Amino acid sequence: MSAKKLFGVASAAALMVGVATAALTGAVEAKTLKASHQWNTKDVRHQMVQIVADELEKANVDLKIKIYPSKSLYKPKEQWAPVTKGQLDITAFPLAYAASRHPEFDATLMPGLVKNHDHAARLNDSEFMNDIKKIVDDAGAIVIADGWLAGGFASKKNCILDPKDISGQVSRAAGKAFEQMLVGAGASTASMPSSEIYTAMQTGVLDAAITSSGSFVSYRIFEQTKCLTAPGANALWFMYEPIIMSKKTFNKLTKEQQDAVMAAGQKAEEFFFTAAKEMDQKMVEEFKKAGVEVVEMTDAQADAWRAIAKETSYKEFGKKVEGGDALIEKALAVK
Repeated sequence: MSAKKLFGVASAAALMVGVATAALTGAVEAKTLKASHQWNTKDVRHQMVQIVADELEKANVDLKIKIYPSKSLYKPKEQWAPVTKGQLDITAFPLAYAASRHPEFDATLMPGLVKNHDHAARLNDSEFMNDIKKIVDDAGAIVIADGWLAGGFASKKNCILDPKDISGQVSRAAGKAFEQMLVGAGASTASMPSSEIYTAMQTGVLDAAITSSGSFVSYRIFEQTKCLTAPGANALWFMYEPIIMSKKTFNKLTKEQQDAVMAAGQKAEEFFFTAAKEMDQKMVEEFKKAGVEVVEMTDAQADAWRAIAKETSYKEFGKKVEGGDALIEKALAVK
């Protein structure tokens, strides 16, 4: 028998042995899912995805996740299309990034709709979020873990509590709805990534800024500010940043695997709820350590901002988005 034929026979025999061994042991190669996000591996949003990966590994349901952090697989706003089409399995994704495709998603970054972290948790189980998640579902994805990040104001000039406090200042807003509210309060606005706030304040381009608690700390904005308005019980800025999964991927999983994914998502959500609160506290500590005054809004002050938002941001949203008024009302109904 030729060497070539001998090799073929040996290969076939090895394959049969491998199949028989797998059948006897129940060993099956784990399916590997791709997860993408824009943050580095120290960020809590990466940790949130890592928890899902770790929990699936522990569940022993033949599912693994390979995480691609720091925009290494897709650019931040480009993740929506592949995850809804099944080209990407999982992403941690600020939902407002997809508002150009689904304008309703702008409601998840709307001034004053979310007051604090406990309010955000209640909102997750509301008609408002049911409507948002139905749009996600219809587009081809599912939410496996809710996540909300808080933020605040910081100014080089004074503490910003009442709307009049920002009048005449140039402020960085986080999203067009916040720009509309700030202009309604008498401010001018400048658009830029949060990574550019420090330099813009340093060079006099900005007087004030709105961004997340994490960005305020990571970009050391406390070095350029006089006063911080921390989220506290009455935040104006909250952004919905869930973990979402492709429905095409989810529907291909076994029932056992699907249950494991949702259980892992619940673990990640619980972690993020606590971590987001801790992020706010870390921000307060860092600003105080730098000698920056730290204040929080009262209910009345937050209501004054919300009144301006109703006449600016909410009104524009209602005009431009079909069913927008009803969506805002559903969010405001959650106390």
